[in-house]
Amino acid sequence: MNDTAEKIDYSATLYLPQTDFPMRAGLPQKEPELVKRWQQMDLYKKLRASAAGREKFVLHDGPPYANGNIHIGHALNKILKDVITRSFQMRGYDSNYVPGWDCHGLPIEWKIEEAYRAKGKNKDEVPINEFRKECRDFAAGWIKVQSEEFKRLGIEGDFDNPYTTMNFHAEARIAGELLKIAKSGQLYRGSKPVMWSVVERTALAEAEVEYHDVESDTIWVKFPVVEGSAELEGASIVIWTTTPWTIPGNRAISFSSRIQYGLYEVTAAANDFGPQPGEKLVFADKLAAECFAKAKLEFKRVRDVSSDELGNLVSAHPLAGLGYDFKVPLLDGDHVTDDAGTGFVHTAPGHGREDFDAWMAQARQLEALGISAKIPFTVGDDGFYTEDAPGFGPSAEGGAARVMDDNGKKGDANERVIKALIAANNLFARGRLKHSYPHSWRSKKPVIFRNTPQWFVYMDKELGDGTTLRSRALSAIDDTRFVPAGGQNRLRAMIENRPDWVLSRQRAWGVPIAVFADDKGEVLLDEAVNARILDAFEAEGADAWFAEGAKERFLGNDHDHAKWHQVMDILDVWFDSGSTHTFTLEDRPDLKWPADVYLEGSDQHRGWFHSSLLESCATRGRAPYNAVVTHGFTMDEKGEKMSKSKGNVVAPQDVMKDAGADILRLWVMTTDYWDDQRLGKAIIQTNVDAYRKLRNTIRWMLGTLAHDKGEEIAYADLPELEKLVLHRLSELDKVVREGYDSFEFKKIARALVDFSNVELSAFYFDIRKDALYCDAPSSLKRRSALYVIAKLFDCLVTWLAPMLPFTTEEAWLSRHPGAESVHLEQFPTIPAEWHSPAVDTKWEKIRKVRTVVTGALEVERREKRIGSSLEAAPVVHVADPELMAALEGQDFAEICITSAISVVAGEGPADAFRLGEVQKVAVEQKLAEGQKCARSWRITTDVGSDPQYPDVSARDAAALRELGVGV
Repeated sequence: MNDTAEKIDYSATLYLPQTDFPMRAGLPQKEPELVKRWQQMDLYKKLRASAAGREKFVLHDGPPYANGNIHIGHALNKILKDVITRSFQMRGYDSNYVPGWDCHGLPIEWKIEEAYRAKGKNKDEVPINEFRKECRDFAAGWIKVQSEEFKRLGIEGDFDNPYTTMNFHAEARIAGELLKIAKSGQLYRGSKPVMWSVVERTALAEAEVEYHDVESDTIWVKFPVVEGSAELEGASIVIWTTTPWTIPGNRAISFSSRIQYGLYEVTAAANDFGPQPGEKLVFADKLAAECFAKAKLEFKRVRDVSSDELGNLVSAHPLAGLGYDFKVPLLDGDHVTDDAGTGFVHTAPGHGREDFDAWMAQARQLEALGISAKIPFTVGDDGFYTEDAPGFGPSAEGGAARVMDDNGKKGDANERVIKALIAANNLFARGRLKHSYPHSWRSKKPVIFRNTPQWFVYMDKELGDGTTLRSRALSAIDDTRFVPAGGQNRLRAMIENRPDWVLSRQRAWGVPIAVFADDKGEVLLDEAVNARILDAFEAEGADAWFAEGAKERFLGNDHDHAKWHQVMDILDVWFDSGSTHTFTLEDRPDLKWPADVYLEGSDQHRGWFHSSLLESCATRGRAPYNAVVTHGFTMDEKGEKMSKSKGNVVAPQDVMKDAGADILRLWVMTTDYWDDQRLGKAIIQTNVDAYRKLRNTIRWMLGTLAHDKGEEIAYADLPELEKLVLHRLSELDKVVREGYDSFEFKKIARALVDFSNVELSAFYFDIRKDALYCDAPSSLKRRSALYVIAKLFDCLVTWLAPMLPFTTEEAWLSRHPGAESVHLEQFPTIPAEWHSPAVDTKWEKIRKVRTVVTGALEVERREKRIGSSLEAAPVVHVADPELMAALEGQDFAEICITSAISVVAGEGPADAFRLGEVQKVAVEQKLAEGQKCARSWRITTDVGSDPQYPDVSARDAAALRELGVGV
């Protein structure tokens, strides 16, 4: 060894990776710094300026309630939206995200009332606009908190100018939409059974209800037949119900002409009350035996009872003589089944939608028979019986019975009704039943179905153009793209079967139903009055409706103030959110109507998707969206619902504090978000591990590109391996763009992660490290690899930017220190020449053979016959002509990362290594001959061939000379 060689530090002559991009991400510390940087540079405005003049792509934000810190569902939702808007922005669109908040309604009003109760304060003693101001201030405070939490997630949008339903302009527009509906004749005041919260004193929409199992009283009740059949007079029709308290509201019995009924006689009884031997009762044949068993009775079947015979019957009310002395007709109803009960349905039109529909369908015929079709108001808003429930109302002995108290607990109504039925000898049997029952999703307390005057929008009224609101909505659903596709059928089924839309709520915080109506419910339609209302709302907000002198101010001198009553109900909050498309999409010049997409949780098929569809179809004849994307709900790692009581809640704030927002975003991107997802410590760690591998791939590229001179290499001059990598980029470009178009983020994330780990780190980079580190500056192979890695970096980092905004920003600024932001970039345009299926096909064959070689090398390492693959010089026997042809001209030793390799035609010896999945390839292991190069560590026979560099190979000696080392 000469003096020159002894002095050379070969590691200093290698092009080893050099980068300040840390291996340890430190996301919890780095991400807030980037958020601050984006705010200081006003990234949002720069994005808008860069996109000026482009085609708009608009995702309209479904508004969360401004009443608490964000939870994991919010994080999932906002991350998905952010990925969509960013991906379209980086693909040539003006994709502006405007966040919004739902500010009215019970969620916020309830919080203020809770604070009042804690202080012993009575809400009813506080002036309404003072109370409304407290609600407004409460919402404003939480909007600020949630804004910061969303920004910490990496959400980019117009947080300085969001939309809120309590903005004065928004309140004016919401009221204006209601007035449009009133003007078109779709608004009416009616009396129907609605879901009513006694606890909250208001009607509820289906979207405000959730179902929980409860145990209820259940009773079988006899209705004595009094008219219609001499043979059946003296017999009783038996009904079954889980709501005994609704018996005072009974006005009919429903049966089905599709069911077989029979007359039965009691032959023996072993009970304390109820039927005795000789009594005759009518049941559905399928259910009779089960019912008699419940009552501990023996029986015999007497004869058939036809549906024609049933249709002529009239029964007495089971509480006749106590103020219920009216006829109870039997009605043929499609809703009656023989799956449970008796085959007869107790029909209380004031306490159920199907009961109401069955009653109203035959109201005229009943009136003609002398049966009043009037529906009683048996239960008040406080859950107490009214005077329409004789024997149980205010004048009853002991005072009014109560269905439910202010805390949602069962009152005494059931027991008092049951005792009265026993006294009247009309209770057949009683029991208990566990079943699913509607609860308010806010108070978590049961609701009741109660007939009460409310304001509705017709679903089936003809609108002057041959359509109805229902037909318009169904047509709009057909014209909408749903992701996943099943959402279309779900929303369609809801629209097909829904009743008229109940708009009114008996609360204080919201946009009022700003109309005047007379005693008959007719609405005043006066453009001048409407203009005064809307002008006031625009200037002062909806508080103007509740201000002193509002009635006189708006009616003016043109109308009789005594005739017209100011409606004081507020609008269902779903009408507010259903109207957001008007004051956001239509009124903001940086957006457009209709939206390209709405994205929310699957519960919004009955919520925001639903109300937005109805509102827009009622006023504009079509949906306010072109596509609807749905996500599921986040469960814990066991697939159970998260709850504080279980201690299994995963808070996004905790994940960001411990791991970073990009870890949370990566989890969202790698889940099947269309379905329910799972999240917990183990899943977070899995994403941390996946992120670390991806980050290290980016880090290695940055380090390698530190030696990049920015040289362009003509495609024709590139080595075949580089052409293979560019071909894969061309294929991935299609996967990425189609994935973002179809909102299939998992497909993109999986493809990019696998490409990084398998095709780059474990294949291309592994092969090219030797040339990149050791080749001479002039080496075409080295320069080509740098050129391709630069393209890889640009593609991967921009493609990932919508998903991992923090990491990609950090990487982009590390590569391009003078750049403003990766988020101001566009996805790279992939040249058509990069797409080369022929190269891909050829290299698929080369990689097959390589798989066998690497398998053989792994055996040698395991058996400790070699330490590094560079110690090997295998002989590869190939009996497949196509595989042999693919290897021709290749530096297969470099591809397999061995110091030498021999490829020969033939089957190879019997004891050679083989893989079952790759036929006609065998590997015979041999050790490399020669000496180990002190610079590249390859074992070659030409080490020392250059006397100036006696301990390196000829390739390395040439590189050292070109570098001017030791010269």
